[in-house]
Amino acid sequence: MDPKYIFEFLGTLVLVLFGDGVCAATSLNFSKAKGAGWVVIALGWGLAVMMGVLVAGPVSGAHLNPAVSVGLAIAGKFEWALVAGYIVAQMLGGFVGAVLVWIFYKDHYKATADEPDTMLGTFCTMPAIKNTWRNFLCEVIATCVLVFIILALGTAGNAFSMGGVAAGTGALGAWPVTCLIMAIGMSLGATTGYAINPARDLSPRLAHALLPIKGKRDSGWWYSWIPVVGPMVGCALAAGLFLLVY
Repeated sequence: MDPKYIFEFLGTLVLVLFGDGVCAATSLNFSKAKGAGWVVIALGWGLAVMMGVLVAGPVSGAHLNPAVSVGLAIAGKFEWALVAGYIVAQMLGGFVGAVLVWIFYKDHYKATADEPDTMLGTFCTMPAIKNTWRNFLCEVIATCVLVFIILALGTAGNAFSMGGVAAGTGALGAWPVTCLIMAIGMSLGATTGYAINPARDLSPRLAHALLPIKGKRDSGWWYSWIPVVGPMVGCALAAGLFLLVY
């Protein structure tokens, strides 16, 4: 097996472990972080991406998101032959990460058994206000911003000089993408929970459906297509826009 797939699995696992973990920490009963709020969640998800990138980046490039893999491939920045393997690895990593969050916070899930919506929200996203096409549009726009800026980070216009040697913004490691995720969360995340990543949403949603969680509700399958199709449309638009303007 190509090591790139293994590291995409590990990186996405870490991303969801920390990301769903901050949702559980701030939401579940008797957690010491309960009620910490949206800013902590946005910061936590940004740092979750950083941790995943630090794990996977040196080997796979740390896409950690099917929308990123497809967007980079459309833009000619990634091999199409690797896309399917990356997506499978990412989806599996997201599932295992969510299961680990449930194991870690199992006592707190038991203590929150009378709040099924809260428990679901620690696994996957649901809209603040149900409006199918606006929810879809929000996911498209947020993912388009994500992928377009990731592509822009690698351009010559974002290069800087260190000791007289030119380097791209990507040379700063995981930090630019961390800031990007936090910015999306704080500015564009409050309507749908900014899935912007099918592996972050569909895989944990499946884990919620399969795990023996006391008091759980349905897994919101009526909404589940939006955090998948929306990001895939958004990444295609981002790649097309990038090819048009750069």
